[in-house]
Amino acid sequence: MKRLITAIAVLAALAVPAAAETRMGDDGLHKTEWMRTTFMDLREDLADANAEGKRLAIIVEQRGCIYCRKMHEEVFPDPEIEAYIRDNFYVLQVNMFGDLEVTDFDGESLPEKKMVRKWALMFTPTFMFFPETVEEGQSAAEAAVAVMPGAFGKGTTMAMLRWVKEKRYERDEPFQKFVARTLEQ
Repeated sequence: MKRLITAIAVLAALAVPAAAETRMGDDGLHKTEWMRTTFMDLREDLADANAEGKRLAIIVEQRGCIYCRKMHEEVFPDPEIEAYIRDNFYVLQVNMFGDLEVTDFDGESLPEKKMVRKWALMFTPTFMFFPETVEEGQSAAEAAVAVMPGAFGKGTTMAMLRWVKEKRYERDEPFQKFVARTLEQ
């Protein structure tokens, strides 16, 4: 009987899809399978995201960030959240204190750390979400349809992902009311 129970437990574990693996990169930032490695030209990245039918998002993080770790260990591995990000978002990672060149939508190229200051971001992690089209001359900070600063739980994170994907920012219902309404259901 113990063997039968053990066999059932093993089969059940194998039937559950594994969450995406998170590893630590050379830069000290958490890396997931759904993060993209690009030349960090936001106009090109937006075009690539659109070609895949996905929404462009940037996550700004820093080495040693306990809140980034929380997101990578507790929130992003959730199978529903991981699948939703993978299926619907084209995610770039920016290092708050990094030196890689980033070309903003407005054409300005700066190292990551200077670009983060240009965008006036102060917290990590911070998610920035973008529309399918960005007006000529707009910076990422001006073009973002939503900015999620800090670590949030699974429910709020999933609500933000849905709110952006479903373009609810174009409606009269603010994000906070959307979250409250969805929690009531």
